[in-house]
Amino acid sequence: MSARDRILGKLRQTQKPFSDVQPIRERRHMIPQRDLSPQEQMQLFREEAEAVGCFVYQLDQNAAFEQIMELIGTDRSVLSWEASEIPFEGLHGMLGSLGVKVAGHNNGDVRVGITGVNAALAATGSLILESGRGRYRNSSLLPDVHIALLRAEQILPDLETWQQIQKDAGYPAFTEASNTTVITGPSKTADIAHQLVKGAHGPREVHVMILD
Repeated sequence: MSARDRILGKLRQTQKPFSDVQPIRERRHMIPQRDLSPQEQMQLFREEAEAVGCFVYQLDQNAAFEQIMELIGTDRSVLSWEASEIPFEGLHGMLGSLGVKVAGHNNGDVRVGITGVNAALAATGSLILESGRGRYRNSSLLPDVHIALLRAEQILPDLETWQQIQKDAGYPAFTEASNTTVITGPSKTADIAHQLVKGAHGPREVHVMILD
């Protein structure tokens, strides 16, 4: 018997911890839920997202494109999810018509990244992004400026609601996505000497556009 087998054998023979703990019958939401209309829920998301440092806009597609171009400025390339994964029909073609190309998804020199979202959480102003085919994680992590496009119907009350939806669907965010990220505001840390640094592990700016 190998040393590995002996160690694993001893571990299997030990008493399992917490064997007398009863299963959870009722799960409570971390942030108490309120019965909100869709419009109130969207407003709550906006307030919470702005409170953690995001810029939030509610725009039609034409106004959204103008805002995107303003954020791109004089840059000639962006990172982006594939067009089919973004709720903005024709966006890549419109960018190309103005001389802005979509760079390779591993290009670390690009300043602006554009993504859709898989869900948004009203209670915390968070975005949930599931990486996978056509949904490159680098699009939201490498650039200094992250532009996230979503529809109002993608806004959920809170994380627990999203978790229940995942459970009912067989947890696709974990079984099908290569990576699932919950984004709450731009990247920032104060680990060193309590000095706030933005952009340490991701974008310095997060711009959220709710498309009409």
